[in-house]
Amino acid sequence: MKRNLLFVIFLSGFIVIVNTGISAQRSSFKVLAFYSTNVERDHVQFANDIIPFYQKLAKEKGFVFDTTTKWSNLNDDTLKKYQVIVWVNEFAQNEEERRAFEKYMNNGGVWLGFHVSAYNDKDTHWPWFVDFLGGGVFYTNNWPPLAAKLIVDDNTHPVTKGLPKKYTAPISEWYIWKPSPRLNKDVKVLATLDPSNYPFGKKDLITEGDCPVIWTNTKYKMLYFNMGHGDQVVSDPMQNKMFANALLWLGSLSKIKAKGHSN
Repeated sequence: MKRNLLFVIFLSGFIVIVNTGISAQRSSFKVLAFYSTNVERDHVQFANDIIPFYQKLAKEKGFVFDTTTKWSNLNDDTLKKYQVIVWVNEFAQNEEERRAFEKYMNNGGVWLGFHVSAYNDKDTHWPWFVDFLGGGVFYTNNWPPLAAKLIVDDNTHPVTKGLPKKYTAPISEWYIWKPSPRLNKDVKVLATLDPSNYPFGKKDLITEGDCPVIWTNTKYKMLYFNMGHGDQVVSDPMQNKMFANALLWLGSLSKIKAKGHSN
């Protein structure tokens, strides 16, 4: 009887330890994804696809993936609870949100942005964000959305590891930036619009120029994907693998101590 009681106590303790270990593993890092439902329809469609994709990945890989449509949550108190921030289909709109994001990133925060989340022009008046993106300002785009041939600049990077040197990305709208982020010494380009696409579009054309579509500014823990327009973006297994790699890589960066940017 005593032996059985000891075994039960031991087994209960083992289960508690195992469960605690699993819980800790599942919370290896925490992600907060910001998105909007009152923006361009194609951008909402993308959010409707990429959010479930990442929710499934979070369950499989053991991290937390929370979402919010309240951009007012882009504040110090909320951001300090998360290691990775994702902007799905919009961007900070006011000075309070901008300052909170700058502080978060300058102190070692991690960011993943898609498509319109990086939009900036002469009316944006956010020079820090332009520098954060590598110096490029939105110049033009193709229209209508099209599939595109891409060049994978580096298929050894954790995000693009194992991809072929070229592949055809699903239908999206593609932005071109001037100057090209590639000209910034701190920017590492992972994929580029293949010039063989040019002239690219039907109504609005991209006819020339260097057009990176995936890159990271190595001064920060960040990654930008040009993809993010419409309901076809999350339809390609190879590209989806890259989306998964990106968030897992950024999650691993969250464990690295910040270099100490000034606020």
